[in-house]
Amino acid sequence: MITCRVLLLKGVAADGGLSVRCMASRSQVVYTGVTNDLVRRVNEHRRGLVSGFTRKYRITRLVYFEGFADIRDAIAREKEIKGWKRLRKISLVESCNPTWKDLAKNWFLPFSNPFL
Repeated sequence: MITCRVLLLKGVAADGGLSVRCMASRSQVVYTGVTNDLVRRVNEHRRGLVSGFTRKYRITRLVYFEGFADIRDAIAREKEIKGWKRLRKISLVESCNPTWKDLAKNWFLPFSNPFL
């Protein structure tokens, strides 16, 4: 059984620490990545600043994240999640965020994204 390991905005991950995040599109295409600045990285996804998978599939919503103190632990967790089948990733997200709510919805000022 998966336990809820999501951290709140005031937690380690949201204030510049290391984090593993799951981002999703409206159609629930899931992307997993590691970062040392969650707020900056989510903003880059939202604005479509980096070409590649997340921009191609319009992955802009933060649906899950975990904070880490050590980069090796964060990378190991990222690789673990990336190795899972889609159904297990969905279960992880839904264990803490059953409605797939955008956890970063109120982090940024509104803007127009030309890629959406």
